[in-house]
Amino acid sequence: MRYPDLELDLLRAFVAVAETGSFTAAAEVVGRSQSAVSQKVLRLEEILQRRVFDRTSRSLNLTRDGERMLVTARQMLEFNDKVMRELREPPAAGTLRLGISEDFIPRQLPKLLARFSRLYPSVHIELMTGLSCNLLAAYDDNLLDAVIAKKDGSAQRGRVIWREPLVWMAAADYEADPARPARLVMLPQPCTYRELMISALDSVRREWQPACTASSLMGIQAAVAGGLGVTVLGRSFVQDGMKILPPSESWPALPMTEITVLGEERAAELVVPFITFLTESLSGAAALPLAA
Repeated sequence: MRYPDLELDLLRAFVAVAETGSFTAAAEVVGRSQSAVSQKVLRLEEILQRRVFDRTSRSLNLTRDGERMLVTARQMLEFNDKVMRELREPPAAGTLRLGISEDFIPRQLPKLLARFSRLYPSVHIELMTGLSCNLLAAYDDNLLDAVIAKKDGSAQRGRVIWREPLVWMAAADYEADPARPARLVMLPQPCTYRELMISALDSVRREWQPACTASSLMGIQAAVAGGLGVTVLGRSFVQDGMKILPPSESWPALPMTEITVLGEERAAELVVPFITFLTESLSGAAALPLAA
């Protein structure tokens, strides 16, 4: 029995909807109208003779068949993109000196790097991770070809590729006592998170005291989860044993944090495919919005 072919543009529309959570957002990702994306998903369901989404006026969820299809669709699209790159672009090979800040989507980063390695197996990555200020210094000293780092204060360096809400976070069993100074878990100076915490609490005349100074974001997470105090980080850093403290008189509302990529201006041979890959990957990320 001959089965119908799965069309890649239908799969691309389906994956975009699944990852963004809506037909409207998916339309922006694939560059089609909302109605066109909807028609492609309906066409896919006709070919599969299965529903891939449970739709209501208020929600959109993958069915069990949809969950299975999503894994296969991603694999097929990745294989298609790999073949097209190999045929249409010169093979990327060599060493890419890459610096990635600890601030950058900690849960998704390993998957991104693994996928890049599969697409570009001849590229050797020399990876440096750490605080943004140290990575930017290494980049300025020409020790790195590209850097993904927290936006450098008011300096207009690089291109913003990721935005994330900053939140107050504490141990899951933390109970605030407004009558006592807030105990803060901090990175050493200079640190924009540290400065933001202090200025935010000062704005509401909340007393504070340093409870712990850690040299890394992993250390910050461990100290907070252990109940040493409260800190400010991007929402993606909340993990098991921690909770977000909602904005209140004691915990002022916080701005967004921005992650930038530097290296495009140097036009190093291996930087271009990496940044292109990164931008395309983030455009389909469902957790947080990609910057324009």
